[in-house]
Amino acid sequence: MKETARSLQRNRLEIQFAGEEGLDYGGPAREFFFLISRQIFNPYYGLFEYSANDTYTVQVSPVSLYVDNSHEWFRFCGRIVGLVIIHQHLLDAFFTRTFYKALLRSLCDLSDVEALDALFHQSMTWVIENDIEDVLDLTFSVSEEIFGQVTERELIPGGKDIAVTEQNKGDYVAEMVKWRVERGVSEQMESIVRGFNEVIDPALVNIFDARELELVISGTADIDIKDWRRNTEYRSGYHDNHKVVKWFWKAVSSFDNEQRLRLLQFVTGTSSIPYEGFAALRGSTGPRKFSIERWGDYTKLPRAHTCFNRLDMPIYRSYDELLEKLTYAVEETGSFAMQ
Repeated sequence: MKETARSLQRNRLEIQFAGEEGLDYGGPAREFFFLISRQIFNPYYGLFEYSANDTYTVQVSPVSLYVDNSHEWFRFCGRIVGLVIIHQHLLDAFFTRTFYKALLRSLCDLSDVEALDALFHQSMTWVIENDIEDVLDLTFSVSEEIFGQVTERELIPGGKDIAVTEQNKGDYVAEMVKWRVERGVSEQMESIVRGFNEVIDPALVNIFDARELELVISGTADIDIKDWRRNTEYRSGYHDNHKVVKWFWKAVSSFDNEQRLRLLQFVTGTSSIPYEGFAALRGSTGPRKFSIERWGDYTKLPRAHTCFNRLDMPIYRSYDELLEKLTYAVEETGSFAMQ
């Protein structure tokens, strides 16, 4: 946070973990962004909360204003998001669509609000799809509770005296969407955007729409095994038809998506997949495909080299042995072998 915007934009980020050996050829930096994003975007700490739809995407929490130094924390979050783009890594966090649109300074529409508030989305959709003449008595105002007091807020100047009609209901819904998106979080989002723009020029990201920006920042979490296998390289005697390699892919196929993401994180330092797919995985010197190398004997666990996206796989004697060793390595190993 003490670094200038110019320094953050121009200098290379190098990470070294305390008590761990190894040079940062990309793996530690990927792991750094993976670990820090798991912490700062964790709803447990009060800055963010889970969306209305699931416990997978997060959004800014209205109660975050009560967190000490919340605006500096949000500015820090914005800087982290910007650094991920500059250094071409990924976050282990997914946000609601409104978050990405805020970074782009794009207007939100009704479809963006469903993840924030399903009931609100349902109500506004009903207004749009039905004739409201002589049915609803609405004005361009909304009641909101602030510190226990219910007050009337005008959506537009003089809104409390302007009736919502069949002719102007589209404008009413648009204003309601804007209010719902900004309610209780507008100041926090401004701090995030401020930190984000300190790191990356807005002109560089305005080429994206919200969906594309999401993929650049967080990649995708749904693993396509066929794409993964198609973009895997083999070394030191292994090949796609080798029995150990076949057992490996059999094990991957038996995993659920969460286990596959853990395996990917074990080998590459991140559980996210670039939006172009596995062909765009990055290593220490640029694009580097996932690889499996023959190494060691069957008594050893698989080991990973996160800087090179490489899994060292011993020649196991059976599928069950491989499955047991691979699962243990992925689930129980807390540090990475680095070269």
